[in-house]
Amino acid sequence: MSAKKKIYIFGAHSRARTLVRYLQYLYPEVEIEAYLYDNEEPNPNYIGEIPVLELNKEAQLHTDYPVYIGTRGIYHPQIAKKLKVLGFEEIHPVTVELDQQLRNAYLKKYLTNTGRSFSKIEQLNDKVEKSAAVYVVRSVFDKALCKPYELAPYEKEIQAGAALTQERLSDEMVTDDTGKHISARNKQFCELTVLYWIWKNAAEDIVGMVHYRRHFILPEDWTERMRRNEVDVILPVPLYVAPSVGDNYRERHDPSDWECMMQYLKENHGGEYSQAEEFFAKNLYSPCNMFIMRKEVLDELCTWLFPILFQAAGYGGEKEDRYQNRYPGFLSERLMSFYFEKHRNRYKVVYADKNFLT
Repeated sequence: MSAKKKIYIFGAHSRARTLVRYLQYLYPEVEIEAYLYDNEEPNPNYIGEIPVLELNKEAQLHTDYPVYIGTRGIYHPQIAKKLKVLGFEEIHPVTVELDQQLRNAYLKKYLTNTGRSFSKIEQLNDKVEKSAAVYVVRSVFDKALCKPYELAPYEKEIQAGAALTQERLSDEMVTDDTGKHISARNKQFCELTVLYWIWKNAAEDIVGMVHYRRHFILPEDWTERMRRNEVDVILPVPLYVAPSVGDNYRERHDPSDWECMMQYLKENHGGEYSQAEEFFAKNLYSPCNMFIMRKEVLDELCTWLFPILFQAAGYGGEKEDRYQNRYPGFLSERLMSFYFEKHRNRYKVVYADKNFLT
């Protein structure tokens, strides 16, 4: 399919309508000019906003537009002959093979966009393979990069805050407003709406999250190294902050939100409270809400993490300052670091450097 191409669909019943769905989803640049028919069966005047026109000599049709024949195959020869008589040159009967090609492509794109995998029996073998995806968070509010960045094969872009806008960054991109989600809370929860989406919807065995400006610097065989060495989690190399992790937060953000978070830990995770105080009195944490981990580990993390963040957000409410309003995201950086310190004997955690793109 070439850019901005108008086409006709011959047929106006289920096969033709299914064909239109495939084509419009796979090729958003394609515009359906009209459905065509040449029989006496009852047909509507419009299907959606697309007109349904009878094919005859009086019809004012653009014979330079391609026609896709979406009817039973036994009718294709006679329909193609009639189209040629009227002057159409580019005619595409939707054969069983073409239908299969479109159907597979549609399903693969659709399932990918909802965080699911598409496997076929002939693609399976007796070697156990684990899927991995690092979700790259983007939003319509992001500034453009000075230089284009080429995604790594394992990276998959996802649009954050998609519930807050009708604008879509790409028809290929996963959005965080599908399945179970908190996309509408993106102004406060920032990239955490994607974290929540990954928790509830992602199907990969190993999942990660990075930012469109910040990516992990990884060896090409990082998945194999992770599996071979039984690594559970990859985090950014920790950052040193002063005077301490807790006091650094209090100095830069609303200290009452921090106290609310600590109070929640005290009331609901009493055994963790003293551990949290000790950790937050030190100076190292992994910033940016970046990670790669086994999906089972992420499920356990998020089950613990989000109730704390929801409580803090309920207490702190909306803040006028757009930057400070993102405090659930700032809290989560510290909480995630504490979680893996607390479980350092349970999970094998390694670190990776990250870049920053301008």
